[in-house]
Amino acid sequence: MKKRTYNPIKKICLVIIGIILFFSLSGFPYLAQGAPTETSQLPFLSPQKPKPTESKPIAPPRPTRQGPSNPQEVEAFLDKFFTQEMQTEHVPGAVVALVKDGEILFSKGYGYADVEKKIPVVPDKTLFRVASISKLFTGTAVMQLYERGLLDLNKDINQYLKHFQIENPYPKPITLANLMTQTDGSSQRLFGIAARTAGEMVPLKEFIPDHMPPIVWQPGELYSYSNMGVTLAGYLVELISGVPFVEYINENILQPLNMRRSTFLQPLPPNLASDLAVGYQYQDDHWQSRPFLYLNIAPAASLSATATDMAHFMIAHLQNGRYENSRILNEETAQLMHRQQFTHHPKLPGITYSFHERLENNIRTIGHLGSLRGYSSSLTLLPDQNVGLFVGCNSFNGIHEKLSNQFINHYYPVQEKPVPPKSLPNFATQAERFTGVYRGVEYPHGSLASLGAPLGHLQVKANRDGTLTVQTPDLFFPERFIKTQLIPVEPLLFQRTDDDAYTAFGEDTQGNINYLFNPVGSRICAFRKIAWYETIPFQLSLAGFCAVVFLSVGITWLIRSLSHRFRKRRFQDDRLTRLAWLVAGLVGVLNLVFLIGLPIVTWRIGIWQLLYGVPVVMIALLCIPPVTTGMTLGLPTFAVVAWKNKNWSIVERVYYSLIAIASLAFIPFLVYWNLLGFQF
Repeated sequence: MKKRTYNPIKKICLVIIGIILFFSLSGFPYLAQGAPTETSQLPFLSPQKPKPTESKPIAPPRPTRQGPSNPQEVEAFLDKFFTQEMQTEHVPGAVVALVKDGEILFSKGYGYADVEKKIPVVPDKTLFRVASISKLFTGTAVMQLYERGLLDLNKDINQYLKHFQIENPYPKPITLANLMTQTDGSSQRLFGIAARTAGEMVPLKEFIPDHMPPIVWQPGELYSYSNMGVTLAGYLVELISGVPFVEYINENILQPLNMRRSTFLQPLPPNLASDLAVGYQYQDDHWQSRPFLYLNIAPAASLSATATDMAHFMIAHLQNGRYENSRILNEETAQLMHRQQFTHHPKLPGITYSFHERLENNIRTIGHLGSLRGYSSSLTLLPDQNVGLFVGCNSFNGIHEKLSNQFINHYYPVQEKPVPPKSLPNFATQAERFTGVYRGVEYPHGSLASLGAPLGHLQVKANRDGTLTVQTPDLFFPERFIKTQLIPVEPLLFQRTDDDAYTAFGEDTQGNINYLFNPVGSRICAFRKIAWYETIPFQLSLAGFCAVVFLSVGITWLIRSLSHRFRKRRFQDDRLTRLAWLVAGLVGVLNLVFLIGLPIVTWRIGIWQLLYGVPVVMIALLCIPPVTTGMTLGLPTFAVVAWKNKNWSIVERVYYSLIAIASLAFIPFLVYWNLLGFQF
C-alpha cells in the first residue's frame, strides 16, 4: 500500500466514528429500561393473545355453590354476558352449551354465522372450528388404544414408529404419556403447518419427520405447549390401529357419541360445509372474512363441530366415558385420563392426559382452549360438580376466558375470603436469587421463528418489603402491562396478591434458580432464566450498533467510489486497499439489506402466511448471511495489515477495525436467532 498525502475520507470516518460512539453509549432503544417482559408470543409462534378489555361483572356473587340449575336464570345470565361482550370484543357470532348431570341444561346461539348473508348461529346446526380442543379427541383415541392393550403409555415411541425415528439426545425416552402431557421436550413449530388448498396438504407420515421440532430438554422435565407432539400422538393412533386418523376418530368417538355434525375432515363434507360459520377478523371498523386454513397438524387442531355435539362429548367425559347407551372409554381409563399427570409444583395446577387444570374459587376444572385465525373456543369441565361449559366464536378473541371466569364467580362464589399469607421471615436476604429476566420455553427452538421469543420475557424484581414483583410489559402494546406481586410462603413457592394463585420457582442441580412456573394467569407454563446477553436490551443494542456501522460503511464505500470516479485527482489506492474497502462495503450493505428487508418482507406478506411455509423472497434474503459471514472473516486480516503497514491514517484504521468488530459481532447474533442458514 502506498501512503497518500491527502484524503477527504479521513474527516468522514472521524464523523462516523463519533456517531457510532454516541449511539453505542446512549444504549439504543430499551437499554436504559428494564428488560421487556411480555408473556404473549408473536402470532407466528402461536395465536397471539387477544387484547384484554375491561368488563363489568354480570351479577354479584350469590351465596350458594349449588351451580346452575334453572335454564331461565342461566339464559338471563348468558344473554347479558354475550350482549355486553360481543359488542366489546367485536364478535360476529357465538354459541354456548351448558351440560349438567348427563343432560344439556342450556344451549343458544348469538349473532351471525355469516354476517353478509345474515345467517344466525344455531347450536345444533352451525359448525365452528374448535382448533386445539381437537387435542382432547386425539387424547381420547390414545386412551382407547391403551385400554385395549395396543399402546403402552410409558413405552419409547420410537419402538412404535416404522418409517422414521424421533431424534432424542437425552437418555430418558419420549413416551405417549409425554406427548399427551406436553412434556416430550420439544417446542413449537410454525412454518408449513398449514396449506392453501386441500391438495397441498401433506400426509402425517411425510409431514412429521420434516417438521418435528428438536428435543431441547429432557422428556418429562418441563411442560411446553406443542402442536407437533399431539400430531405425533395422532399419527401413532393411525399407525397402531391401521385406520386413517380421521376415519378412526369418526368411527370410535364421533359416531358413538352421536356427533353427526362434527368432523376432522378438511375440507368439510358437502352436507356440513354450508353450515360452517365463517371465520372473521375485525379490522378497519368492519368484519373481514378469513380463508379456510387447511391444517397439516389435523390431530392437534382440525375438528369442526356444533355446540350440541360438543355437549355430547362433555357429557361422555363427565360420566367417565359413557354417553347414553354408548361407551367410548372404560370408567377406570376415563378417570386415569382426568387425573393430574404432571405439574411443576404440587400446589400448582398441571395437566392430565390432554386436559389442562385450573383452580378457581377452590373449584377444580379441566379443559382446553382453542384458537385459530377466525375462531376461538373453550371447553371447561367441572368433574366434581358434573358440569360442562362449551363456548365457540367465529372470530379470534378472549371472550371464552371471560365467560369461564364469570361463570365460576357467579355460580360458585368464594364462601370466605382467604386469610392473607404471611411472608417467610428473612426472605429479603435471599430475594436476589430469584431476580432476573425469564423467557417462556414455548418459543420455536432451532427455527428463525425464535425471533418472537423476546415477546415472551418476564422480569422479576425484589422489593424492600420482602416480596417479589413480576412485570410483563408489552413492547408494542403498553396498555397490556401487567404487574404482579409475589409473597413467599415456602422456600420456592409464592402466592400472588392479585388472584391468590400460586407461582413457583425451580432450581438446577447446583441450587441456582433457573425456572419460573405459572407466574401470571391460570394456565400451566414455564419460563427459563436467561443470561444478560440474551435480554432484549442487549440484543437490540447489539443489532442497533451493527446496523449503524453497516449503514456508515455503505455510505463511506459509496463516497469513496464516487470520489474515485469524479475527482480529477484520483486516489492512488493500491489493489489491496481497494479490495479491503470493497469487501467492507459489500458486507455492510448486504447485512443492512438483510436487517431491514427481513422485517419488511414479513410485514408485507403477513405473519399468518408463514403458516404455509417460507416464501421465496424470504429464502432469497436468508442467502445473504452465509455470504456476508464468509466475507467478514477477511475483514480482520485487512485491518491487521493496515495497522502493520501504517499506510492509512489513524482514523481510517480505527474506523476499519470498528467495521471488522461489528461484522464479527453480527455473526453470533445471526447464529443465536437461527438466521445463519435456512432453519425453518
